[in-house]
Amino acid sequence: MRFAKAACMSHEAELEVLRQKQSAAAAPAGEDAIARQHDRGKLTARERAEALLDPGSFVELDAFAVHRTDAFGLADKRFVGDGVVTGYGQIEGRQVFLFSQDFSVLGGSLGEVFAEKICKVMDLAVRTGCPIIGINDSGGARIQEGVVSLGGYAEIFWRNVQASGVIPQISLIAGPCAGGAVYSPAITDFIVMVDKISQMFITGPEIIKAVTGEHVSFEDLGGATTHNTKSGVAHFIAADETDAFEQVRHLLSFLPQNNVEDPPTAVCSDDVERRDGGLIDLVPSSPNLPYDMTEVIRRVIDDGDFLEVQALYGRSLVVGLARLGGQPIGVVGNQPNMLAGVLDIDSSVKGARFVRFCDAFNIPLLTFVDVPGFLPGTQQEYGGIIKHGAKLLYAFAEATVPKLTVITRKAYGGAYDVMCSKHIRADYNVAWPTAEIAVMGPQGAVKIIFRDEIAQAADPAAREAELVREYVERFATPYVAAERGYLDAVIDPADTRPALVRALRMLSGKRAPRPARKHGNIPL
Repeated sequence: MRFAKAACMSHEAELEVLRQKQSAAAAPAGEDAIARQHDRGKLTARERAEALLDPGSFVELDAFAVHRTDAFGLADKRFVGDGVVTGYGQIEGRQVFLFSQDFSVLGGSLGEVFAEKICKVMDLAVRTGCPIIGINDSGGARIQEGVVSLGGYAEIFWRNVQASGVIPQISLIAGPCAGGAVYSPAITDFIVMVDKISQMFITGPEIIKAVTGEHVSFEDLGGATTHNTKSGVAHFIAADETDAFEQVRHLLSFLPQNNVEDPPTAVCSDDVERRDGGLIDLVPSSPNLPYDMTEVIRRVIDDGDFLEVQALYGRSLVVGLARLGGQPIGVVGNQPNMLAGVLDIDSSVKGARFVRFCDAFNIPLLTFVDVPGFLPGTQQEYGGIIKHGAKLLYAFAEATVPKLTVITRKAYGGAYDVMCSKHIRADYNVAWPTAEIAVMGPQGAVKIIFRDEIAQAADPAAREAELVREYVERFATPYVAAERGYLDAVIDPADTRPALVRALRMLSGKRAPRPARKHGNIPL
């Protein structure tokens, strides 16, 4: 009995030690550090994990890990968790893995154990076929650990590349992300930045000032607005951390767990046979007047729920996620409200990246076309519009998911081919009666073809107008393309939704063989 009682007391003592360690792991930085984090308008690493995931679902891993004791200047210090919280949980009942960097511990700097924890959770995500979410809030590499910290970054980068196209990778920037640390988010599929709180940059303002003499603030250099409007590095901008978490949850609702699963279907409460007689009125009678393509998209998809991606960048092209008949789809559309919907460098790169993501994760593509061509000018030519425009062409041609295309108005020149035409193997191509499919606009074509005839006419303006009407009737109508099978149908705009739902269902069993090769060579 004495031995049993002693063993029981020993067991209780061990449990008390475990409880103390768990308490320490739950608040590794102390109340002061947590208060400072809150004063900045930021949650702690663990608070972020719990706020993002379904209530009570977070399971932490490696909570007791500490840095190597031989780190320069840190031998007498021990930080439980080593500045990063890792684990898994659920979002809307689906399992995800995450890591959340803790700025309150050594500025969230990455050391050897810090990196090992992230690598471990990334490996688990790939092994189990689940999305990985990284919450970044770090000052960069841990100087005290030298080259070991750089090696840790490289191990993370390697895993980002191996996981690319296998599981969804989402980065949430909730503080600084500087130097080499930016490359991990840059490889991931989506980046969400918190306005006025997060920054991403390779070199900070002080180094830029010393090297180039430029004066720039942290916010102007690498803030959320900069990367959502100018660089295109980020995909979403959030008002605060709560908004960022909601955006991540909404985004994940459209995505499969991995590349061998189909995206999650939803119960469709929006009538799949719903007609919309007002769609025809959205396209102005004059081909030179703008309209909002996002309005067309919202009136065709389920319940108008359109999650636009990179809404503030490359704005002449709209991309985003939606559902059609309950099935998640990726939507690409020219935006006549911005530069008449032309394809330029930024919009081409934006579209190519999005199309390739959708293809990697079995998300069908729906394309709305109203494109007058590629943006002319020396700036675009010198910037490589040929190469960048080819990226979008390559992405659409490479994609093997079901591809549906609707031409609402203009489809001119090479841009007609690029925007998921039948010739690059779109599966279902239709047009509205308002569509104009031609090498170029009627006015330009007539001035080239009939230059001499117009000049010699008694009334050049009247003759030009007459020739334009003839050109439109003969060439710039959808029926010529339909006669040759380049369009599967010319449809009443009101029937767009039911026609697309039927086509998407018809293509549900699509199988497209790929050529035997290691990989293609997209024009990067």
